[in-house]
Amino acid sequence: MENHLLGEGSPYGRITMLAIKGGKVYTITKGVIEGGTVLVDGGKIVKVGKRIKVPDEAEVIDVSGKVVMPGLVEAHCHIGILEEKIGWAGSDGNEATDPATPHMRALDGIKANADEGGLEAALKAGITTVQILPGSANVIGGTGVVVKTAPKVVTDEMVVKEPSGMKIAFGENPMRVYGQGLKRMPATRMGVAGVLREWLQKAKGYVEKRERLKDDPEKRPEVDLKLEALAPVIRGEIPLRAHAHRADDIATAIRIAEEFGVKISWEHATEGHRIADWIAEKGVPAVWGPSLSSRGKWEMRELGFETPKALYEAGVKMAIQTDATGSNIRFLPIAAGMAVKHGLPYEEALRAITINPAEILGVADRVGSIEAGKDADLRILDGDPLELRTRVEMVLIDREIVHRA
Repeated sequence: MENHLLGEGSPYGRITMLAIKGGKVYTITKGVIEGGTVLVDGGKIVKVGKRIKVPDEAEVIDVSGKVVMPGLVEAHCHIGILEEKIGWAGSDGNEATDPATPHMRALDGIKANADEGGLEAALKAGITTVQILPGSANVIGGTGVVVKTAPKVVTDEMVVKEPSGMKIAFGENPMRVYGQGLKRMPATRMGVAGVLREWLQKAKGYVEKRERLKDDPEKRPEVDLKLEALAPVIRGEIPLRAHAHRADDIATAIRIAEEFGVKISWEHATEGHRIADWIAEKGVPAVWGPSLSSRGKWEMRELGFETPKALYEAGVKMAIQTDATGSNIRFLPIAAGMAVKHGLPYEEALRAITINPAEILGVADRVGSIEAGKDADLRILDGDPLELRTRVEMVLIDREIVHRA
């Protein structure tokens, strides 16, 4: 059944076997296929190539002259938890009453309804997978979650990975909230580091003692929700997601991570150009951004689009993020295009908003590229993926059409 109008009926209609045929397919990991076909069945990509036999029962969407690429992946945002258009009543990203709240879960604060402005904007831009994190008011803010952006009845049905990391924050934010606002620790960078060390040490002892006494329940420590939340960090199951703009702040964060033998990623990486080689040697990935925003505080004074190039050339695994609602999530492909303008190779810019963030988040087995076996999350465009004038014509998540222009 050939369909030249990109489908009929409801834009949220369910389809069966689907062949997206004739477009320029950016697979991301396997090159570009001119006049390619992407065959989808059961919510998964089953074949990708130039000469694919399309089953008679498949619906065919003719995308000749169009571009087909994987749905974009935003590695760091706060949509749904810092809700757009609502104000304080929808501001659920920071439990700013205690500098250490590891037992907070972003999943518990997300509004998944279709009218949430951030999710709506993500869908229209073809951003199909996002990591939603707590904010950066606290030294330890809680766990993040990776979700698909198609709204569901309950948020749990959107989840790809949970928990996806433990949010921690260095620099001005926790110092301002507690030292300046509440007149309590941490008021300095030393204080921030001290709070993190204190809780990692508590968690390390807790994990070791519960394991040592697992066969002696009477002596085993009672469950502590804060320490239980930090236990996956100590065991190496999830990384610390470290908010830090300055090079010296991430150096401290990495120093502490190495002391406790835990994994870490650098969130924001505003001064990534200063220590790109050092970060590469450490094997720490960088999630750079936001970039299309003002330099709202001193630690962002060196914000510039040359940083992605420096990180890439040093060999750092690098993703580009918007920090939405820090800036609008729709800006993700624009930020990647600006990085190209300032020296980042075009192919690397595409990787920085698809497969690289998927790998950093640990979900590359499902999203980030067009490959057999991966989720059918696709973005169909009328032009170059990084061109400002390009329009997103259709977005599919798990083979469902969730947006059409």
